[in-house]
Amino acid sequence: MPKAKRIVLADPSAAAVLLDEYSKKRAFDATPEPAPAPAPGEGLLLFVVQKHSARQLHYDFRLECDGVLKSWAVPRGPSLNPADKRLAVMTEDHPYDYASFEGVIPPKQYGAGEVIVWDCGPYTPDEDRKGHWYHDRAQAERLVRDGVAAGKLSVTLRGAKLKGSFALVRTARNPKDWLLIKHKDRFVAETDVTGKDHSVLSGLMVENLKAMPVRRMPASQLVPSGKKEALPVKLLPMLAESRDIPFASAGWMWEPKLDGYRVLASIDDKEVKLRSRRGLDLTASFPKLAAELAQQAAKGLVLDGEITAFGADGRPSFAALQERVQLKTEHEIAAADRAMPTVFFCFDMLHFAGVDAREAPYADRRRWLEQCLLPSPHVQLVHAEENGEALYKAALASGFEGVIAKRKDSKYEAGKRSPTWLKIKPTRSAEFVVGGMTRGKGSRAPLGALLLGYWDEGELRYCGHVGSGFDDRTLAQVKARCEKLRTDACPFAEKPELHSPTTWVRPELVAEVEFQQWTPDGMLRAPVFLRLRDDVDPKSVRRTEPRIAARPVAEATSSSGDSEIDAVLRQLDNKKTALTIAVGRHALKLTHLDRVYWPADAALKQPAITKRDLLRYFAQVSPFMLTHLADRPLTMIRMPEGIAGERFYQKHWDPELPAFARKITIFSEHKDERHDYLVCDNLATLLWLAQSGTLEFHVWHSRAKPGPDSGTQRTDSSSSLAALEGSILNYP
Repeated sequence: MPKAKRIVLADPSAAAVLLDEYSKKRAFDATPEPAPAPAPGEGLLLFVVQKHSARQLHYDFRLECDGVLKSWAVPRGPSLNPADKRLAVMTEDHPYDYASFEGVIPPKQYGAGEVIVWDCGPYTPDEDRKGHWYHDRAQAERLVRDGVAAGKLSVTLRGAKLKGSFALVRTARNPKDWLLIKHKDRFVAETDVTGKDHSVLSGLMVENLKAMPVRRMPASQLVPSGKKEALPVKLLPMLAESRDIPFASAGWMWEPKLDGYRVLASIDDKEVKLRSRRGLDLTASFPKLAAELAQQAAKGLVLDGEITAFGADGRPSFAALQERVQLKTEHEIAAADRAMPTVFFCFDMLHFAGVDAREAPYADRRRWLEQCLLPSPHVQLVHAEENGEALYKAALASGFEGVIAKRKDSKYEAGKRSPTWLKIKPTRSAEFVVGGMTRGKGSRAPLGALLLGYWDEGELRYCGHVGSGFDDRTLAQVKARCEKLRTDACPFAEKPELHSPTTWVRPELVAEVEFQQWTPDGMLRAPVFLRLRDDVDPKSVRRTEPRIAARPVAEATSSSGDSEIDAVLRQLDNKKTALTIAVGRHALKLTHLDRVYWPADAALKQPAITKRDLLRYFAQVSPFMLTHLADRPLTMIRMPEGIAGERFYQKHWDPELPAFARKITIFSEHKDERHDYLVCDNLATLLWLAQSGTLEFHVWHSRAKPGPDSGTQRTDSSSSLAALEGSILNYP
C-alpha cells in the first residue's frame, strides 16, 4: 500500500507556521479533513465547537485568531453552570476551513471517528465583560492574542447553544491544561447543554454520520457575512404573497404567522428604534421592549419581527395590541406592561456589526439570527421548521393566524412583496383603504357601511362597501376615527353610485375585510369587516385576490377548540362547587356545580347528572354542536334549578353580554320594535349558557352570515320589516 501523501502549505506565512503541527499529523489524501489554506482574514471572528467521537468522545472548542483556529479539547463538553470548571486541553491550531468540517475521519488516521459542528457563531473578547469588539477585528484579535499569552481569556459567544460570557484560564500544573468556565450572566443554566446533541449545520448526530453523507458549506458562512455598511437608517420590511394551502417541499422553511405589529428594530449599542411597517416610530409605546433590546450588546443590529400581545389564555390578541398602542402617558404604558406584557418575536436579521446580511439566503440568515439574538423574557426567536403542513395545523390550534413559508435561498428584498415568501391563512381577507362612510337606518343610523378602495396607478379605485361584521364597540371606534378624517372631496378616482347619505373621509384608514371573491365588475362579493389595520400604510394597499381556506374553517375551528376543550375538562376536575375557569382567552365564573339538573333514575340505573356533568358534556360535544349553532339567532329554554324546577322561555336578550358572547339585532313587526337575539358561536358562550341553566337550544333555520350558496348577500335585518324580509335571515 503506497504511503499517504502529506501536504504542507507552500506559503511561508505566519498562519502556515502555526499550522505546521496540524499538517504533520494528517495525510490529506486519506482524510477528508481540510488541508491548510489561506483564511479570509476579514469580517467577524468565529468560534466553533465540534463534537468528536474519537477513541474518547470529546468536544473541540475553537476560536478564530490570526488566520487559524486556536483549539482546546474539552472531554466533558462545555457547561452553562458557573460552578462547573471544565478541563480544556490546548491542542494544535487548526485551519480556518476546519470550522465547518463534518464527516468521518477514517480508521488509522489521526483522530479517527465522527465529527459534527455542535455549535458555532461570532465571538468577541469582552475584556472581563467590559466591552465588545465585533466591529473592530484588529483590536479583537490583539486582545485574544494577549489573553492566550497571559493564560486568561474572557470571550462572549453568540451561538445557538452557547451564549454569554465564558472564561478560559490556564492552570499552573500544566501549560496545556486550561479550564473553560461560564461567567455569571442571564444565560447560566444548570441543565446539561450537551444533551442538545444535533449538529447546528446538518441537523445530524455523530452516530448518523456513518450512514448519511454530509454536504459541507464554506466556513465563511458560519457567521454573518456580506458587504460592509453603516447601520441602515431607513429600511422597509419584506412582504409575503398569499397562497392557498401549505405544501411539502425541501426548499422551504415555515414559521407561524403572528397576529401583531410588524416592526423593524434598529439597535446601535444602547440606542433602540422600533419602526412599524409604515415607518412610524413605536419606541415610546413599548419602552420595556426597547430596554430589553438594548441588552443585545452590538453596535449595529437590525431585526425584523412582530410585536405581539397575548390574552389571558396565552393566545395572540390583536385587539389588545391595538388598545395598547393608543396609550399615551408613561403611567398608562407602565400599567399596561404589568397587566398585559408584549413580546417581540424575531424572524430575520438584516444587519449585524457593520455587515449587510440582506443578500445572503434565508437559510444562512436564519442560522445567524439564532446565533446572534440574545433572548430575554420579552425578546424571543420565532419557531421555524421544514414541515409546513404540521406547523399549519399546530399554528391554528395555538391561536395563530396561519403560517409563513420562506424559500431557503431567498434574499431579503426590503420593501417588496415577493413570491419567495408566502402567507397561508384559513380565512380569505385583504386590506382596503376607507374613503367614506354611509348613514345607516334604525340602530345603525350613525354608520351604515364603509366605502372601500385600493390604489391603482396613483388613483383610489372604489371596490364596494362593507356594512357587516361590526359590533357596538367597533361601530363606535370606527365612526370616531372616520369623523376625524372628514373631507368635502370624494377621494375616489370615480365617484361611486350612492344609495345613502355619505360622508367622505381622507384615505388614511386601512380596514381588513374578509370577502368571497371579486365580481366581474371589480366589486367585493360578500365583504365582512374584520378590523382596522393601523400598522398598514394606506399608500401600500393594492388589489389582491382572496385566498381560499387551506382547509374548511369548521375543521380549523375544531382543531383550535381541541386544546381549549382539554383545558376546560381539566379545570372542571376541580372539586370546588364554585370557581372561575379560563375558556381560551376568556374567564368564566361557574357556580353551584353540584346542583342536580337530572335526578337519579333507579330504573335506568342512571346516577344524578349535575351542572358540572352538563358543562363537561357541552365541552366534549362543542365541535359538533357549535357547527349547527353558529350564526343562527337562538331561543333558549332555561331551567336554572334543573328539569324539576321552573322553566323560562327566553327569546330576546336585553342584559349586557359578556365580552365573548355575540348578539344580532332583528326588526320585529310587533309594535315596530327591534330586539337582540343571542348567537352561540364559541365554546365560552356555550358554557356560559350551561351555567345559566340553558337545557334546550332552538335556532333559526337561516344564518346571519352570507355563504357561497346564500340567496342574497344583504345582512341588514334591523332597520325595517322590508330590510328583514330582504336580508339573509329570510332565506333558510
